[in-house]
Amino acid sequence: MTMALTTISKENPLVLASASPRRQRLLEQVGLPFVSLPSNIEEGLTGRDPSASTLLLAERKARSLPDHPESHWVLGADTTVVLGDTAIGKPRDQQEAMTMLLSLSGKEHKVITGFCLIDPLARLAHTEAVETLVRFKTLTEEAIKAYVATGEPFGKAGGYAIQGIGIFMVEGITGSYTNVVGLPMCALIKALLATGALESFPLLS
Repeated sequence: MTMALTTISKENPLVLASASPRRQRLLEQVGLPFVSLPSNIEEGLTGRDPSASTLLLAERKARSLPDHPESHWVLGADTTVVLGDTAIGKPRDQQEAMTMLLSLSGKEHKVITGFCLIDPLARLAHTEAVETLVRFKTLTEEAIKAYVATGEPFGKAGGYAIQGIGIFMVEGITGSYTNVVGLPMCALIKALLATGALESFPLLS
C-alpha cells in the first residue's frame, strides 16, 4: 500500500535548502509557504557538463540538511553562468568581478539553474536543469567599474544581478527571467504539481 504524501501548505511549508534572498523573494512572490534552511555545501562546478553539475549540486544541497525535515518537501537549487564552454562562478574580489563582466560584454551567455525536489520520504522526486540565454550590451570599462563599486556583483554567479542595477547591461533574454534570478518558477510550479507536492496552484489564502 502506497503511503499518501503530505502536500505543501502553511502548516507544512516547503523547505528551501538555501539562504538566497533572491530565491526567497521568488517563492514569496507566488505565495508558496516555505522556510529557509541554508545548506552547507560548497558551491562550484563538479565536472565538464554545467547542467549536470548544477543538478548534482542542487541535490547535494537538498540532502545536506542535518536531518530530513519530517513530512516536508525539500527544494535544492544551483545556478551557474556559462560563456562558450567556460563556467563563470561568483567573483571573489573587485578585479575578478571586472574581468567577468568584461568577458560578458557584448556577448550572449547561458544561465543554467538546476533544481531538485526531495519528497517527505527523502526520495528524489524531480530533477531538472533550465537554461536561459542572456545578451549583454557592449560595456565601457568606466561603466563596469561603477557597477562593481556598488557591491552588487558579489555573491552573484557571473558577477551581476538581473533583478537589480545589473539590468542596465542586459539587452535581452531568451527563456525564463526568473531562472536568471535563481529559480525557474514556471518549471518549478509544474514540477510541484506533477509530483503531488501541490494539489493545485495558485494556493488559496
